Amino acid sequence: MRRETLFVSDLHLSTARPDTARRFLRFLDAQASQAERLYILGDLFDAYLGDDDDSQPNRAVKAGLRRLVDGGTEVFFQHGNRDFLLGQRFAEETGVRLLGDYAVIDLYGTPTLLTHGDLLCTDDVQYQTARARIRTDAWKQDALGKPLWLRRLYARWYRIKSGLDKSGKTYEIMDVNGDAVAEALRGAGVARLIHGHTHRPQVHDMNIEGKSGQRFVLPEWNGEEWALCFDAAGYRRERIA
Repeated sequence: MRRETLFVSDLHLSTARPDTARRFLRFLDAQASQAERLYILGDLFDAYLGDDDDSQPNRAVKAGLRRLVDGGTEVFFQHGNRDFLLGQRFAEETGVRLLGDYAVIDLYGTPTLLTHGDLLCTDDVQYQTARARIRTDAWKQDALGKPLWLRRLYARWYRIKSGLDKSGKTYEIMDVNGDAVAEALRGAGVARLIHGHTHRPQVHDMNIEGKSGQRFVLPEWNGEEWALCFDAAGYRRERIA
């Protein structure tokens, strides 16, 4: 096992994307199994409806993660805007460790802030208002209390509504806000940030109160994806085999 850490996000796994699910499972068994840690920074699933949904690709993904953890790779998961109903039962079945919306880790000597990325898109007031409402314990308990078939219908409606909402927004509104990024870094006391959500993969050099820093944006899995790989020597983009 190599001393390296991998980061991925925005796989949006679903029955409609079987090729992506197959690539992810191969990634778990091959590249990820050689790493000491894997961080999944949200939107692993396109619509996760609860831990009681054992349909595909959920079942295969859980089995793949279990194999990876049992093989010695530590796996951490941060909720995205599509899979925030993923809960403790999933964690227990897979061995994955759940992280909060913001998490600071020691990445080979450099403290690094991790987040899915949606909280940084503060210009999208409509989204932030809806997010605050559906992330409450009361809302989630009410949603999970509904029959699975009804949750599936709601998920289909949400995908349509989300597409319509996005069609009326500019890219700038749906991207991260620079002040929100700076505030998050200052609040965490770090100068490096890794996130996904925006589907705009890039490495941004930053200046935080006179200190140089970096913001790493992970790609969506769309056939051209890569994993961000860190080791003691630095970072690289590792194409998914």
